[in-house]
This record gives sequence, C-alpha cells and structure tokens, in this order.
Amino acid sequence: MQILKAGVLYFVVVFGAGFILGPIRILWIVPRLGRRMAELLEMPIMLAIAIVTARWIVRRLAVPPTPSCRLGMGGIALSLLLIAEFTLVLSLRGFSIKEYLTTRDPVAGTVYYVALGVFAVMPLLVARRSARAT
Repeated sequence: MQILKAGVLYFVVVFGAGFILGPIRILWIVPRLGRRMAELLEMPIMLAIAIVTARWIVRRLAVPPTPSCRLGMGGIALSLLLIAEFTLVLSLRGFSIKEYLTTRDPVAGTVYYVALGVFAVMPLLVARRSARAT
C-alpha cells in the first residue's frame, strides 16, 4: 500500500508540474523558438522536478530501499502518467495513439521517451545516490 501511495503521489506532483508547464511551453515558447526547442527546453526542468519529487517522496513516505519497492513506485507513476497522457492529451487533441506517436518530433520525441524511462527509475536512482552519500 505504501508503494502505491508513493507512486500515485509521485505521478500527481510531476504530472501537475507538466500540466502547468505545458501551456507556458505552447503559448509562449513554441511561437518564439519552435516546437522542438520548446520541448527540449522543458525536459531538464521536468527532470529536475522528477529528481526533487522522487527524493522527497522516498524520504517522506519512507519507501523501503529495495529495488523492487523503488521501481514499483516508479512503475506505478509511469503507468498513471501514460494513462493520463493517452486519455487526456489525446482526447484534447483528437489524435489516435498511432497519430500521436507518428507526429512527434524525432529528436524531441526520442528525448521524451528516454525521459519517461528516467522518470520511472528515478526513485531507485535517488535511493542509490542517498545511500552513497551516507
């Protein structure tokens, strides 16, 4: 139950940040710099949010330091993120999943897919970092 709670909270915070940054990217950055550059500029911000959030949740909820617990937290958050993206974003844009995947910029899309993987393993990565620090 603790891992589920941690995964849901991780998803909510990171998705909420992305939900706030999305309109900023679309309304102000895309018209000035283009879609690819706007998405690439957003990635380090989202990565920093994921790092801080994962570290905070792991400590706050005392998620056990085992890889299965930490990856479980990240897997739950990733699953919720993909469900939210495929339902909310696709319904707002009117795309099918296939259209959505084929219309992504090749560079920014690849960075995004890598970022999703990093998002999923971040609870484990922050655990290893904090274990080395102690």
